Amino acid sequence: MQVIIADSAQEVARLGADQLSALMRTRPGAVLGLATGNTPIALYDELIRRYRDGQLSFAQARSFNLDEYVGLAPGHRQSYRHFMNQHLFNHIDIPLAQTWVPDGLGDPETVGEAYEALIDAAGGIDLQVLGIGRNGHIGFNEPSSSLGSRTRIKTLAPQTLADNSRFFSPDEFQPSLAITMGIGTILRSRKALLLATGESKADAVQAMIEGPVTASCPASALQLHPCALVIVDSAAGARLEHGEYYQRVRQETDLLNGRS
Repeated sequence: MQVIIADSAQEVARLGADQLSALMRTRPGAVLGLATGNTPIALYDELIRRYRDGQLSFAQARSFNLDEYVGLAPGHRQSYRHFMNQHLFNHIDIPLAQTWVPDGLGDPETVGEAYEALIDAAGGIDLQVLGIGRNGHIGFNEPSSSLGSRTRIKTLAPQTLADNSRFFSPDEFQPSLAITMGIGTILRSRKALLLATGESKADAVQAMIEGPVTASCPASALQLHPCALVIVDSAAGARLEHGEYYQRVRQETDLLNGRS
């Protein structure tokens, strides 16, 4: 796992966009795994800017989102399909037919297997974008999730429900179930890119990077990924014990790659 501690949330977004940009230049038909939440919005804004500047095209790309609320139709304003259309897809040249989000209205018995089959048919995910919850979840893989799990329906933890309640009005239905790629699905991606910003993520970031691999912190499974990159701002990385070492690794990596 490579760890980069950036100076700001804006730099986190820029460095994350650099990763996707490099992939798209070398593999225009790449399969992207995408995430929702506040942190990816800045990443998507940067990708949109680069697309409008003529630096990127997503016309040949395909994408699979991590998760979706159970019980919400794609057109619902709180659905993750709506989120992705609003924050990325409607502003770039990727055909919507080449984007997939789990079916929140699908048959609970088959929806997970069907999504896994779509990913396999696409050749697997080249780069999976991730955020991290305050309780260490990735996707909607809550604490106690199997580290070998595949796409399935999960019950959301009280912490996740509380954190996400700000997106729902008091009289609005807030789902307590979600369909999510499993941890095993995420670990099969060719590269994992996790972005985290803000002091509220500091404990989870520390547990993910420096704690044991445990289902109590699902994101810690990324320690087992053969190519995982974690980019955090200084606030999210504030509790890392080995922060100076991660910065040294970044400097040495830049020297090896001819960057100063």
